[in-house]
Amino acid sequence: MGGYIPGTAVQQREMLAALGLRAMDELFADVPASLRVKELNLPAGKSELEVRRAVERMAAENTVFASCFRGAGAYRHYIPSIVKQVAGKETFVTAYTPYQAEMSQGVLQIIFEYQTEICALTGMDVANASVYDGAAAAAEATVMCRERKRQRVLVADTCHQDTLAVIGTYCHTADAPVQTLGAQNGLLDMAALKAALADDVACLYLQSPNHWGLIEDVQAAAELCHAAGVKLIMGCNPMALALLKTPAELGADIAVGDGQPLGMPLAYGGPYLGFMASTQPLMRKLPGRIVGQTTDADGKRCFVLTLQAREQHIRREKASSSICSNQALCALTATVYLAAMGPAGLRGAAGQCHAKAHYLAQQLEQAGYRRVHDGAFFHEFLTTCPADPAMLMAALEEAGILGGLVTDSGILWCCTEMNTKEEIDQLVTICKEVAAP
Repeated sequence: MGGYIPGTAVQQREMLAALGLRAMDELFADVPASLRVKELNLPAGKSELEVRRAVERMAAENTVFASCFRGAGAYRHYIPSIVKQVAGKETFVTAYTPYQAEMSQGVLQIIFEYQTEICALTGMDVANASVYDGAAAAAEATVMCRERKRQRVLVADTCHQDTLAVIGTYCHTADAPVQTLGAQNGLLDMAALKAALADDVACLYLQSPNHWGLIEDVQAAAELCHAAGVKLIMGCNPMALALLKTPAELGADIAVGDGQPLGMPLAYGGPYLGFMASTQPLMRKLPGRIVGQTTDADGKRCFVLTLQAREQHIRREKASSSICSNQALCALTATVYLAAMGPAGLRGAAGQCHAKAHYLAQQLEQAGYRRVHDGAFFHEFLTTCPADPAMLMAALEEAGILGGLVTDSGILWCCTEMNTKEEIDQLVTICKEVAAP
């Protein structure tokens, strides 16, 4: 990834002269004429003002909701203003993969601080510099667990279906079987897990809170897996980790998730970042790179690339992963967000998410929208819908509210610290009116 600045006419002539060519067309002499584009059918260029007006007209067609009660993998949280200010500094805004590592002390320090914070959140021993998103992190984690005699991957059906799809894609190309495990009352069916554990199973991917917002019994699943020689990958919501036990405390071998809740807005689905952390024995299987801290020849604090799989660059046929980049700018954003919030601030935001979601669930229950599952939840939950879902969503949209996600099983609602009591009460009032006979 990089910028493109076209060469001037003088530079182009100098380049051609150095190559012993007379015209630009001679550069492409080896490309068959039938494959060459003679003319691009593009409209004439516009001035900056004309472009601005055109984009503003397109932007005006967007619907910006005053309040949002939809999660399902992307969440609306408060972002302190300092986050954008720091992440937008010129020294950081072009942050990318440090190919000349020791020349990039600023970028390396960002990654080091990010890794440290991810380890603090997850309780794990080591974290990498990030990957593309949470689904890619989950898929890469399954690659870390596969061995010659253990190729089968188990995935709880209660995870986000996009994550399941990405894991399936990774495993399909590696001829590694994927087996989904069913659910009981919205949680992983432990009996199904016991039956599936065998000598050819590499790992189990279990998300908690899961797609339905429920908190899984990760510890029980980890004990079953480890007794069978199987590793457990836990998919996490980093905001929930401020209140819940860490993956390390629950016995997970690898913790993965999407860092979107950590200072990244709902920006049409991205860009986000996938975080990955593991126990010490799996450190050398982490894809990407790990940054460490040391001292230079003068005894001053400095940062180095401690570990990276060189096969990803120069021996690709032996590489276990194709990830050789990282989401440096998004990781920077998450790092600044966590530093700005601090442990108390993060716990406060997570506590509000939990409290407001439970208040909403209680109010909806009284309005006839009953919870589908009985288990404990963080800030998402599934309810029945006594009204026509399309009619309900239309009524909410008219009031400037983005309602929950309509599914075959009901409506998946979400609350964060951004939702006020007044917004929740307004939502419940509309739900009552639409459901009234």
